[in-house]
Amino acid sequence: MNNILNILFLQTVCKNSLKLLKSIKSLREVNHLNKGLSTMHNKNSRPLLFCGPSGSGKSTLVKRLMDDFPDHFGFIISHTTRNPRQGEIHGQHYYFTDENTMKQAIENGEFVEHAVFGENIYGTSFKALEDIVKQGKLPILDIEMQGVKQVKQTRLNPWCVFIQPPSMSELRKRLIKRKTETEESLERRLNIAREEIMYGLGAGNFDKIIVNDDFEKAYRELKDFVEDNVLVSKITTEAKH
Repeated sequence: MNNILNILFLQTVCKNSLKLLKSIKSLREVNHLNKGLSTMHNKNSRPLLFCGPSGSGKSTLVKRLMDDFPDHFGFIISHTTRNPRQGEIHGQHYYFTDENTMKQAIENGEFVEHAVFGENIYGTSFKALEDIVKQGKLPILDIEMQGVKQVKQTRLNPWCVFIQPPSMSELRKRLIKRKTETEESLERRLNIAREEIMYGLGAGNFDKIIVNDDFEKAYRELKDFVEDNVLVSKITTEAKH
């Protein structure tokens, strides 16, 4: 009976449960996924999720928000199989790992979401989320479109913010300015960006859409949304307990 209940719970949590069940090989792994979602849900820590094309400026906006509200938010460090860029530090910008290790962790049910971007895998682990919650802070996630869809299918019930570039031509300029893209990878990123923007502008997909044309204006819009919704919700929930 317990086995059946666990499987039914997993099906309720995720619409794509069939795909997950194929990758989960034991009841212990199902229980781990079950426990991870329950822990986050019971602590009333509704995550703040950011999504937007690479080059939209979401990382800079998130950093500013973290600087202004250090006691309220904790940034979730994602795992990735890509190589570190110049200046990136393991455990600070990403947890850099190899493909086999990450695929095994995904099969073990250790990730709340994961996505393939280009030739690399990115993902958010349950442990990373729980570590932030234990500090009494709200988790902030900066993830790809595929990951957003997965998280929205769980009971985490995140606040979702989409950061939109002012135009595709401006996005191209920003990516070229980074000097990290080949012509091929640049076009691939721009194609992905078009898909992300279509999803980002879809009705009901995000709680807030911010066009990052002017950084200060965009940040004021983000800060107002956070103060009027995210932090109000957190304080109200804590007061009830």
